[in-house]
Amino acid sequence: MTCKSAQKQHACVCMPNAVSTTQINRITSTIIEAAIRIHRTIGPGLLEKAYFGCLCFELSSVGLRIETQKALPLIYRGVNIECAYRADLIVEGLVIVEVKALNGLAPIHRRQLLTYLRIADCPLGLLLDFGCVTMRQGIKRVINGYDTQ
Repeated sequence: MTCKSAQKQHACVCMPNAVSTTQINRITSTIIEAAIRIHRTIGPGLLEKAYFGCLCFELSSVGLRIETQKALPLIYRGVNIECAYRADLIVEGLVIVEVKALNGLAPIHRRQLLTYLRIADCPLGLLLDFGCVTMRQGIKRVINGYDTQ
C-alpha cells in the first residue's frame, strides 16, 4: 500500500502501489455495466438495500473484490475517530461506491463522496442512484483531487 497518511493526517485505506488509469477505468466500467443491468432488470422504486444486494452479487460474480459497509477512520488533530463513516462499497481497494435510491442526486452527495475519497485516499468514486428513470441519469463519477464545483 502507498500511504501518504503521515503527511495528510488521515488513515490510508485505498491506493495500492502502481495503480493505472486503465485498471481504474476497467473496474468502474464493470461497476457501471452491473448497475445498468440491475436497473434494466428491476427498474426504479425499491429501497436502497435491494439494489445494494444485487450490486454486491453482480460484482462478486465477476470476481471483483468488494468490501461492504466498511468503517473508515479519521485522524483529526491527532485524535483517532475509528468510524468516521461507512463506505457502502469499496471495490478492489480503489473505488468507493455509494448506492442511492432517490430521484436524483443532490450536490451534497457529490461533496460527501469527495470527502470520503480524500479521507480514504482512494482515487475515484461512483454515486449510483437507482431511483432515476434510467440508470445513466443516476451515475456520477467523482475523482479525488478534481473538484468541479
